[in-house]
Amino acid sequence: MQLMLEKSAAGGGLRERKKRATRAALAEAAVRLAAEHGAEKVTVEAISAEAGVSVRTFFNYFDSRDDAFVVVDADAGERMRRAVLEAPADLSPLAALREAMAAELAEAEAQHELWRLHAKVLHASPHLLARGVGAHMAAEADLADALAERLRRTGDTGGPGSGTGSGSVTGAGSGLYPRLLAAVAGAAVRTSMDHWSAHQEEAAFLDVFHEVFTLLAAGLPAPSA
Repeated sequence: MQLMLEKSAAGGGLRERKKRATRAALAEAAVRLAAEHGAEKVTVEAISAEAGVSVRTFFNYFDSRDDAFVVVDADAGERMRRAVLEAPADLSPLAALREAMAAELAEAEAQHELWRLHAKVLHASPHLLARGVGAHMAAEADLADALAERLRRTGDTGGPGSGTGSGSVTGAGSGLYPRLLAAVAGAAVRTSMDHWSAHQEEAAFLDVFHEVFTLLAAGLPAPSA
């Protein structure tokens, strides 16, 4: 989930839109160059030149060269956190998280090639893959924190059967439920992407994504014969 796409929507001021566009251009240049030449052969100078900006500008957006390969959109986590917290109170935690993720993944079909190249780059470099796993775990933990805060605000117990009674290890205050939900949602996104990639002609990505979350909301019933 660390590859979240820069938003092309008109939200935010002109300055913010330009900053998002510059970061997106740098990240895409880094991933494409790394996929073609190998990450270890790609320099900050090459990435900057490919994106049409200066090296100084590169370091306004990324602390190191490797960050450009791994953290494509550093603001995605904060956007999802806000979306989870600001979702209508009548939405279940799962539905609030689903809508927050769907907003980030709305352009997934258009950016499918970049997702594929990003995975190729990470898997070709053990240290980048390790950083990618770390970034994913950190993003998952942030989402779990947001879900826990939402549960405290709304008093939502997570739905029937969640075991949130007094002294329960799955209560809203325990952190177990939000951590599990964030982890399951991440797995749902990966499953949706993998399935859609293999069956693109059958359905749009967001349709597959919503079907996966519908199955989660239903408790993963066994499919009928």
